[in-house]
Amino acid sequence: MIGFGQAGGKIVDKFVEYDQRHGSDIVRAAVAVNSAKADLMGLTNIPQEQRVLIGQSRVKGHGVGADNELGAEVAEEDIDEVQGAIDGIPVHEVDAFLVVSGLGGGTGSGGAPVLAKHLKRIYTEPVYGLGILPGSDEGGIYTLNAARSFQTFVREVDNLLVFDNDAWRKTGESVQGGYDEINDEIVRRFGILFGAGEVSAGQEVAESVVDSSEIINTLSGGGVSTVGYASESVEEKQSGGLLSRLTGNGGGDDTLDTAHTTNRITSLVRKAALGRLTLPCEIEGTERALLVMAGPPRHLNRKGIERGRKWLEEQTGSMEVRGGDYPVTGSGFVASVILLSGVTNVPRIKELQQVAIEAQDNIDEINRESDDNLQNLVNDDEDELESLF
Repeated sequence: MIGFGQAGGKIVDKFVEYDQRHGSDIVRAAVAVNSAKADLMGLTNIPQEQRVLIGQSRVKGHGVGADNELGAEVAEEDIDEVQGAIDGIPVHEVDAFLVVSGLGGGTGSGGAPVLAKHLKRIYTEPVYGLGILPGSDEGGIYTLNAARSFQTFVREVDNLLVFDNDAWRKTGESVQGGYDEINDEIVRRFGILFGAGEVSAGQEVAESVVDSSEIINTLSGGGVSTVGYASESVEEKQSGGLLSRLTGNGGGDDTLDTAHTTNRITSLVRKAALGRLTLPCEIEGTERALLVMAGPPRHLNRKGIERGRKWLEEQTGSMEVRGGDYPVTGSGFVASVILLSGVTNVPRIKELQQVAIEAQDNIDEINRESDDNLQNLVNDDEDELESLF
């Protein structure tokens, strides 16, 4: 995972923390790249030697000030610095690269597509992007940056996973509190998705395994992806009480009522697909999908997952819907994560592009007016005054 820019670095930092907390082994290696020294110093989990400061000769470690053209330039100029950090990683142990970036700023917005292009030229492993769209209240320049970065990034990666801040910001929430919560949401969803295939010794093995090749196949074909999530708490009974002894449902390993387990799974699949997606869109017309059910093994069953998978096939119209389970002993919840890949009916992207075109026109108009106004201000008395030189 490579976090590019402030948002990207923070998210990858949080992924590493998630990995350490859950022992899920998702992140084989993490790198943070930035043109602002302070942002790199603010990270806590990415090793110092994996933090790369770029653009020092141009911006002196102070960032590119939301100028994503400059962000792209310094990324191109200092790509060898970034490659130096990647060279220390045993790439043969990596399933894929994930370049994470906010699309509205400067460094990540401009630099992430440059890095993705570079990685694809050198490595055979897939290169994915995780792009964060700015909220519509963040201002025209950020919308314009995001629209330009989005259309460049999506061309340079094997698939672009998108998270839309606009759909997740709560009214009245502090900006920092809002971003922290959004980053938690990103890591929760993608953590379960990417963790599904990583089985370590002594761990429960899934009935129908979802490994990294399932994720890679779902993301193959390119385009834009979004992720749905729904979860429900479940009680992990330690010992049987009187009622459970009467119903024959005593110890922790006993099977649960199959019908109830199946119904819970199908209900969670629907909630995940029809609830709040990382990028809101119409799920009909999705090219490929992957369903992962995570939770304690006794709360998962093949029948429920198969039924959920069939329902997803009907809703999306896709012939490529994969599904499987991810047993997590003692997790205390059952969760459904759905990856929808190759989505095309996305009103938010159309709106973003429209707003960006208007912002571009406004900026051009303001620049023209600004030149005229300065001329008027300075030149009114020019006939009577001589210039110094």
